[in-house]
Amino acid sequence: MKNYTITINGNKYAVTVEEGNGSNVAKAAAPAAAPAAPVASGTQGGVAISMPMSGKITSINAQVGASVKKGQVLVAFEAMKMENEIVAPQDGTVASVNCQVNAQYESGAVILTLN
Repeated sequence: MKNYTITINGNKYAVTVEEGNGSNVAKAAAPAAAPAAPVASGTQGGVAISMPMSGKITSINAQVGASVKKGQVLVAFEAMKMENEIVAPQDGTVASVNCQVNAQYESGAVILTLN
């Protein structure tokens, strides 16, 4: 048996590969464990801010407890080889940061919340 770590879309998976015994019998493999959800810091707020499209987070400009103004850049991400920004939709306080730099997120994933 050999152990490998495979990274897919920023999520790491531990994989064990077993050598075959020469027979043509296929063995069912156990499904890979689901990737760990990003650890949220802070409590969830009432205003969810989600990814507008799939992409990789390149910077996080907000911290839990920080006051933000409408239009302030909270997160930058790369999608389709372009740098994009997610801005605060309203004035508020950052309640939680649910994303990590260099991680890939799908469209609709909640990455921050505000109060």
